[in-house]
Amino acid sequence: MKLDLGGRRAIVAGGSRGIGFATALAFAQAGVSVSICARNAEGLENARLSLARTGATIHAMPCDMSDPAAIETYVSSAAEALGGIDILVNNCTGQSSGNTEEDWAKVIAVDLMGTVRATAAARIHLEKSGDGRVINISSRTALGPSPHTQPYGAIKAGLMQLTTSQAAELARGGIRVNCVAPGSTDIPGGWWEKCKARNPDLYSRTLESFPFGRFGLPEDIAGVILFLASPPGSWITGQTILVDGGQTLGI
Repeated sequence: MKLDLGGRRAIVAGGSRGIGFATALAFAQAGVSVSICARNAEGLENARLSLARTGATIHAMPCDMSDPAAIETYVSSAAEALGGIDILVNNCTGQSSGNTEEDWAKVIAVDLMGTVRATAAARIHLEKSGDGRVINISSRTALGPSPHTQPYGAIKAGLMQLTTSQAAELARGGIRVNCVAPGSTDIPGGWWEKCKARNPDLYSRTLESFPFGRFGLPEDIAGVILFLASPPGSWITGQTILVDGGQTLGI
């Protein structure tokens, strides 16, 4: 199966590290012109330099995905730099790990409303493309109780429902909308790497939940996103694909 996306133009919101960076890299290696955004300007520039080594056209711009005006400005800038938008990956997260009012507000503003606003801002460009694709990033956490991270679990579940609504609304404009729900993914400098040092028992229990004996990697998730954005995935819309290496099987 050839996943050739040469000539396409993609935005990866939250593309400076982890799953977002792996996705941007996979796109760039497949011949896609890519724009990435993130809050941290230094990390964003480092990611841009790494992606540019592929030879692809790379655009990067800091953006606070909780700020409606910043999203509009970023998407317009990306569309101008790339000559249009064919693919939008909504990967930004408020990274909340608590249950306070502040945690709820952060996850709603970034994970939910950031996705809503970025899709709305990109819609005109995706419709002009004639073959637009939106891929929202949810989480395995959305599929069951999440007592310690209730805002994150609830909003990620909301993204799954939002995906079906967006797919129904945008189909007439030639836009497919799907969702990817990663399982526990080991990202350099990420939550599970820190957990290994701070809470080794939880880390070990989670590792044991994988029948293949390892955490997911950003590249595992990026491959599925690449497929959904590619021609072989062109008859899929309104779906959530769980990418967790069997973590939910309980075996």
